Amino acid sequence: MPYNLIFTASYEKIERRFLRRHPDLLERYHRTLALLESDPFHASLRLHALHGQLTGLHAVSITIQYRITIELEVREQEIILVNVGSHGDVY
Repeated sequence: MPYNLIFTASYEKIERRFLRRHPDLLERYHRTLALLESDPFHASLRLHALHGQLTGLHAVSITIQYRITIELEVREQEIILVNVGSHGDVY
């Protein structure tokens, strides 16, 4: 059963800025979102829980350097996209 990706207005603004700065990652980004929607636990996404100030969030990898932080509601089959950027930007 696919998950529902929720794009908040604040995420869409961050996403536009990220893709403007990194047009070379557009295809990889869209593949990551498609995989996240179909199977967020797929090994290639490297899904992991975050700690500290980001407790309650998870992160998935676009590449080794770039991540998407998410809120993952397994019961509701919903994934709320929170942030996208480099490792240093999102953590």
